[in-house]
Amino acid sequence: MREHLRFFVVSGVALLAAAVTLLAGAPAQAASPAMDRWTPDELAVLASMRLSQLPAAPADPSNAVERLPAAAALGKRLFNDPRFSRNQAVSCASCHAPDKQFQDGLPLGRGVGTGTRRAMPIVGTGHSPWLFWDGRKDSLWAQALGPLEDAVEHGGNRTRYVRLIRTHYPQDYEQVFGALPDKTALPGLPMDAGPLGTPTEQAAWQAMAPATRDAVSRVFANMGKAIAAYEKTLAYGESRFDRYAQAAISRDARAATVLSTQEVNGLRIFIGKGQCVTCHNGALLTDQHFHNTAVPPRDPLQPDLGRAAAIAKVQRDEFNCLGPFSDAKAEHCQELRFIATDDPGMKGAFKTQSLRNVGLRPPYMHAGQFANLEEVIGHYIKAPAAAVGHSELAHGEPGHTVRLAIRLSGDEVRDLVAFLGALSGAIVEGTPRSP
Repeated sequence: MREHLRFFVVSGVALLAAAVTLLAGAPAQAASPAMDRWTPDELAVLASMRLSQLPAAPADPSNAVERLPAAAALGKRLFNDPRFSRNQAVSCASCHAPDKQFQDGLPLGRGVGTGTRRAMPIVGTGHSPWLFWDGRKDSLWAQALGPLEDAVEHGGNRTRYVRLIRTHYPQDYEQVFGALPDKTALPGLPMDAGPLGTPTEQAAWQAMAPATRDAVSRVFANMGKAIAAYEKTLAYGESRFDRYAQAAISRDARAATVLSTQEVNGLRIFIGKGQCVTCHNGALLTDQHFHNTAVPPRDPLQPDLGRAAAIAKVQRDEFNCLGPFSDAKAEHCQELRFIATDDPGMKGAFKTQSLRNVGLRPPYMHAGQFANLEEVIGHYIKAPAAAVGHSELAHGEPGHTVRLAIRLSGDEVRDLVAFLGALSGAIVEGTPRSP
């Protein structure tokens, strides 16, 4: 499947190059000298990076309600409700704050406790087949469920959540998902029970009848589907880079007024000697894949295995695409069915993040290891050995792809940072389309 994807990416760039060539020959305003230095191949890359080239997020067959406005409205309320946590003080918005780029600005996520990884921004994640830094969830709704039961995030449990839905959201829930299970269907429902809770909660969960556990889990799964419907309405707005790229492709002299000379220099480094576009490509500036780039672990004695440790988790997840709470048919779950389980390159690998709005959300990397973008770029220049697995930044080791060393001067680093700041735009909330 990756070979097919690579074919389409290469073919798409080739088509864009042809289109750019045609545009370059069309009548237009006089181009600036800086614009004249872009080659057709470079303009094709710029064209592929424009936000206007981003298609609508693909439909998730495992979530039948994701395009219902009522589901998104319910999901937004659940997303912002702190009652869905052990201490009644943590909501999804605590770690994914709208006024902080839908993340929290902390090195490590902080809910009822402190986690081991950075809270990820959720804007645009409807385009990704794998969620979390390690891809341990295969849908946006399954991802939304993870923190709700995690001991250091929301720290809650399934039966308490069902009670909260019954008490505070019965009409909103039933408008989307149909009737809630009543007391007859859920006799003697414990106040606190769940498969991932405290030992007492787990024992109470096991004491419940299988049909009761299934009914509770289905309401819980539907909570995730509603939250995902809301999250899928969030999108990045146009940045100054997008306006510059469009003007440059059209040979519009006004491009010179959109980005500064320093930012244009940084863009050249981004798609050239900096090699950033190798992984940060396309309209969202991510290849949606996992890479080991030797980011130092917070605990050298227990390095995070990243993607390698997550593959088994997503395969056995009861909320995955093939699970009993999915709305998909088996043939819709190709990513999960054909997941690679024996790729040694996934050891210590983490997901490529979108660089949209990247300048607005420090610190960086999966555990906030770098405080600013200068430190991030410095890491790629140093290209240290990986604490676990093999770094893709290493040069010339047998059996691995050889990458050219990244050599940037201090001025070039500053130019690149300046360009990354030009990738920021507004975050917009849309309205889902009804099926």
